[in-house]
Amino acid sequence: MFYTFCRALLRLFYRILFRFEAKNKHYVPQEGGVVLCSNHISLLDPPAIGILLDRRIRFMAKAELFKVPVFGPAINALGAFPVKRGGVSKETIRTAFQLLNDGEIMGIFPEGTRNTDGAVAAKKGAAMIALRSGATIVPVAVIGNYKLFRKTRVCYGPPIDMSDLLAEKGSDVLERATDRIMEHIQRIMKEESASS
Repeated sequence: MFYTFCRALLRLFYRILFRFEAKNKHYVPQEGGVVLCSNHISLLDPPAIGILLDRRIRFMAKAELFKVPVFGPAINALGAFPVKRGGVSKETIRTAFQLLNDGEIMGIFPEGTRNTDGAVAAKKGAAMIALRSGATIVPVAVIGNYKLFRKTRVCYGPPIDMSDLLAEKGSDVLERATDRIMEHIQRIMKEESASS
């Protein structure tokens, strides 16, 4: 109930302040484990990629945030789970796999940090979680910059086919999977920029 209430409130907030809209939501499966892999331009991104979907989205969040009064309990109630500074622990990975095996949706930012100029290299964690869990991988692009009363939108792309990489072994598999995820995200961004 708390998640549903907060999602409705954020939908209203984003639509009024940022003229927010979502495009191609049909690419997100209605059931089963899904990893949404998105670019990351603002602290406002985590709600953005999920509030116009009907399914609940789960995110990793820095462990320190759970200690912040009011905010910590709120993000916990909204389904976030902690990741410790300095890397993703085995416990965090287990939690992610369990959520996906239970048929939930996880939102992940492969770049790992906010990036507005393309200078940050993507990390391999998103690809590793997606490949090893067998979850559907859906690329997402946030288009716009959250300027008040100017349109910002989130665009979903077709699920990414990783079947050719599942049987492969070697140190470069995760790197190739990561590159493929980022290529799909960038393709959405280019297509949307060209059409606007």
